[in-house]
Amino acid sequence: MDSVLLFILGVAVIVVGLAVSIGLHEVGHLLPAKLFGVKVTQYMIGFGPTLWSKRKGETEYGIKAIPLGGYISMIGMFPPTAGHAARDASTGFFNQLVQEGEQTVKQGALATLADDARQASADTIGEGEEHRAFYQLAVWKRIIIMFGGPFMNLVIAVVLFAVLLMGFGTAQASTTVGSVSACVLPATATSQTCTANAEKAPGAAAGLTPGDRLVSIDGTVITSWNQSTDLIRNAPGTPLSVVVERDGTMQTLTITPKLTERYVTDASGKVVKNASGVAETSDVGFVGIGPASELVQQPASAVLPQVGENIGGVVHMIVNLPSRLVDVATAAFGPGERDPNGPISVVGVGRIAGEIVSIDTIPVASKIASMLGLLASLNIALFVFNLVPLMPLDGGHIAGALWDGLRRSYAKLFRRPKPSPVDMAKLMPLTFAVVIVLGGMSLLLIYADLVKPINIFG
Repeated sequence: MDSVLLFILGVAVIVVGLAVSIGLHEVGHLLPAKLFGVKVTQYMIGFGPTLWSKRKGETEYGIKAIPLGGYISMIGMFPPTAGHAARDASTGFFNQLVQEGEQTVKQGALATLADDARQASADTIGEGEEHRAFYQLAVWKRIIIMFGGPFMNLVIAVVLFAVLLMGFGTAQASTTVGSVSACVLPATATSQTCTANAEKAPGAAAGLTPGDRLVSIDGTVITSWNQSTDLIRNAPGTPLSVVVERDGTMQTLTITPKLTERYVTDASGKVVKNASGVAETSDVGFVGIGPASELVQQPASAVLPQVGENIGGVVHMIVNLPSRLVDVATAAFGPGERDPNGPISVVGVGRIAGEIVSIDTIPVASKIASMLGLLASLNIALFVFNLVPLMPLDGGHIAGALWDGLRRSYAKLFRRPKPSPVDMAKLMPLTFAVVIVLGGMSLLLIYADLVKPINIFG
């Protein structure tokens, strides 16, 4: 029962953290919009039916039922076309249907989407409020408003990574033995299970046990696990005097590394592969011990590189998203397993958070650190994804403003009349298609996370 409650707690932390992140994202839009005089009619967290709202001044603040996003409503998002006026409320419902029907026949369904967007935008502008419309702003002001949301997610991620790295630290190999192999097996052996007649591993034969801290090897003081690994690998068949600290006392053991086939690893501990993608091996000294991990606090200089690495990872995933989604679909509807480094929905993130919190063997500090890491990564994903230059994402509005600025600069350079604002409403058909694609992608990932979830614990 306790594990169920802890699982629910982990999910709740992610839900609340995501809601706060979304709320602050919208604040990033709201504050500059109000600063630049744009009329903001709504600030909402979530979609669907309104659960709670309160009007303060000209803005309604509220929470909606589906906490998977948020928005602010600014008047005049799209510029009207020449001769385009807001609907007269006295025309009546029937006349509107007739007019829209005529437009559909003359212009086609796609053009009607754009016209409806312009009309809806015009309807938000009250009498005497034209100067407060979003499209009337200078290009740089529009960019600041639309970039404000993603920027808030970036700030949140930097703060969370700073707390994670500088406060808790990152898991690194310590000089303490975490595991001791029972027997000697080549790295490429088809089975990694010890048989009854298997040769005992040198570490186990010498009496090493998990929890022993390596103090020195043949007189060399051990300050890192990689240092001990290098000494062992370079001494096959040579008896080594190993001093360990066990339960507060020093003990000296004699261990003779066994010459055996092991995988070649780089400085970060990853297995090196050749040009054909096959893992490289070499014959080196082997004792059969693995390190215990510990949290090591990092300097402030490590925060931004960590943020940059996460941004790069999200960008790489977005670039390869079509093939990644095919892999997800293949795994979800077939017998294959999910790629642990592949895309995941909020449902999957919540499940992982619940599992982390509910596992008794994970220390509390490590659980908190893991939750901070998940929330930081979510905010990096929100930052990068919202900057994709497609409507209705923030990046689409930014791209439109940049194009508007380029047109104006060109006209000014060649002394031509100032062009009218870019008609972003023309992109409504594309926006509609993007919304459908994003919705389908979300449904696929949610389904995959329910029927074939990613297992990070093996």
